[in-house]
Amino acid sequence: MPTNAPPPEPITPDPPALITRPLLTQSWLDLAFLHWTVAPEDVAPLLPAGTVPDTLNGVTYVGLVPFRMHRVGWFRLPGIPYLGTFPETNVRLYSVDEQGRRGVVFRSLDAARLLPVLAARNGFRLPYAWSQMDIRADGAIRTYTGTRRWPGPRVAHSRITVRIGEPLTAPTELEHFLTARWGLHHTVSGRLRYLPNAHPRWPLHRAELIECEENLIAAAGLPNVSGDPVSVLYSPGVAVRFGRPG
Repeated sequence: MPTNAPPPEPITPDPPALITRPLLTQSWLDLAFLHWTVAPEDVAPLLPAGTVPDTLNGVTYVGLVPFRMHRVGWFRLPGIPYLGTFPETNVRLYSVDEQGRRGVVFRSLDAARLLPVLAARNGFRLPYAWSQMDIRADGAIRTYTGTRRWPGPRVAHSRITVRIGEPLTAPTELEHFLTARWGLHHTVSGRLRYLPNAHPRWPLHRAELIECEENLIAAAGLPNVSGDPVSVLYSPGVAVRFGRPG
């Protein structure tokens, strides 16, 4: 990162800009946010060239986020009800680029619909995998399960159960840092791209982790992450718009 690069943009619970002409629309529903601290030097080799780990108080994080993707759509067209609706679980890191734009970097995205997986891999060069997945609700309990089918490793799996707690009326700086991310960094044809998004402020709840059996984080290149997550949150979800990549 150049020494004259601007500082990272502020951490804000609301998007820095509206997206009036979306490239993609979708909703993210029934999300669990699990996060572990990791050393920035362990994360740096896994990020695209032109970005560095985004840190808060000297550490960065790896996130494991299961949720329900709902009605993915193009431009202003209505979202697709079947092919555009499916469970998904992603492993993500936190990045900042030379323009100071904060974002996420996906190390893996497991999803239960093959056609969207192929479209995202070929069209956006994102590391999607086709997986057998399920989300079950029982009162305040949510259970997310997944087993990878393709492209592998086929032993990659997850089973996460959380109990939804009280709403967070005043999220901390860390909770905004982990959830209010307004763009995606990835590489296409050797060039760093930034895909912005915008959505309403997250409605967040505290959550209790009941069960977490997974090896997705290790499969994504972080084999030394262990122990209980330092942050467990839940959100019923938001409607999202993606802008054009820059």
